[in-house]
Formats: sequence, structure tokens, C-alpha cells
Amino acid sequence: MKQHVFPAVLAVSAVLAAPARADLPKVDPSLQGWKPEAELGLVATTGNSDTASARGRFGLKGVTAAWLHDHYLSVLRAEESGQATADRFEAGAKVGRLFGERRYLAGVGRYENDDFGAYAHQSTLALNYGAWLIRDEDKSLQAEFGPGLRQARDAETREFQRDGLLRGYADYRHQLTGTTRFFNTFLVEAGRDNIFAQNDIGLQVSINASLALKASLQARHNTEVQPGTERTDTLSSITIVWSPAPKAD
Repeated sequence: MKQHVFPAVLAVSAVLAAPARADLPKVDPSLQGWKPEAELGLVATTGNSDTASARGRFGLKGVTAAWLHDHYLSVLRAEESGQATADRFEAGAKVGRLFGERRYLAGVGRYENDDFGAYAHQSTLALNYGAWLIRDEDKSLQAEFGPGLRQARDAETREFQRDGLLRGYADYRHQLTGTTRFFNTFLVEAGRDNIFAQNDIGLQVSINASLALKASLQARHNTEVQPGTERTDTLSSITIVWSPAPKAD
């Protein structure tokens, strides 16, 4: 796969590195700007069992006349009777060159460290073609696809895996009412040594202009794991989400 991946990566890199053209379509100013978002969820029990868990995420999205950005940091930590049962850190970044309001080419990177996963850590780098297949006032569907590279360390054998991959991503959002939004995001990183897939689905309900309550279900799947390790992990969570209130017209 590597023989096919590297030429494609170099070709897309050349396009992204090319000077901005003056005749590129302009993006609607109403779609431009930076949008930070933070979410946090905490659960603790005492008595017959002592458990505690925390999930946090910070994201920063931005759109300018010619570029889009989508960056995030997330952490998950859980303990039971003082012993850790989950400990994961993840960071991701996306920088894309816009070609109009719906199409773009983007470089995408992702790194995760998971003390209780099938892989101690994984990192991927991909170059994708992306587009908003739907971009209406109440719903949107964003999709990306392209080649990349992957490096991972097996949690049991501690061996490194390095190979090419194909990355696919889809993000669907639907504003059901004035305060309720449905979302479903899907990520797949398919390589020779492993296929990683993650799906997040849920609802987000606005409390006021800046705060919302979010209920979500996450499923993560690796096709190749060591004996005795589950291929699929799931996470159900309820978090509080903060984002800046929209500016008054």
C-alpha cells in the first residue's frame, strides 16, 4: 500500500502548498470566524463502591476566506476503589484549503495514548479531499476521504506497526428544534495491519445561549487485537458544553 500512498500524499501536498489564487471563490462572510467549544462531564459514587470518572474536551474551529481549521484535545479518566480503569488522551488537528464554500483539501493529524486500549498509542497523518454534501440552515453532512500514514504500538507485545492507510470521515448534524440538535460522526482509518473505526452519536440540548447538555454514545473498534483483548469499546456520557453566545446582529 505504501507505494501507492506516498505519491498521492506528495501530490496533494503540492496542491496545498501552492500560493493562494486570486480567482478562488470567496466564502460567505457569515460562515467565517473562530468558534471555541469546551465540554466536561464528572461522575462520582461513594459507599459500597467508590468510583469516579471524568471526560473533557476542548475544540477550536475556524474558517477564513481561504482556509478552514478544526483542532481538539480530549481526555478520559476513570477510577474504581482508587485503581484506574480508563485513561486516554487524544489530540487532533485539521488544516484545509478551501475551494469555494463546500470543497476543500486538508491535512489531518490524530494522536492518542490509551493505557487500557488494544494499542498503547496510535498516530495518523492523512491528506483528504473533503466536501459538505449538505449545508442547509438546519442540517449538514460533511465527508472526507484520502490516503495517509499510521504508526501504532501494540499494548501487549509493545511492537511498532507502520503502514499506509485510507481515511474516511463523515459528520452529520440536524437541528431538530430551536434547542435540540442530533449529531452522528464516523471515522475510519483502514490500514494493512489494522482497521480502526469510531462512531459518536447523540443529542445536544441548549440550556441557554452559551451552555448545552450533551448525551452521547461512542463506539471504538479495532479489527486486529491480541487474544483476551476486546475489539470494541463503548462509552456513554452526559456532559455540559460551553460555547460563546452568538453575537447580536
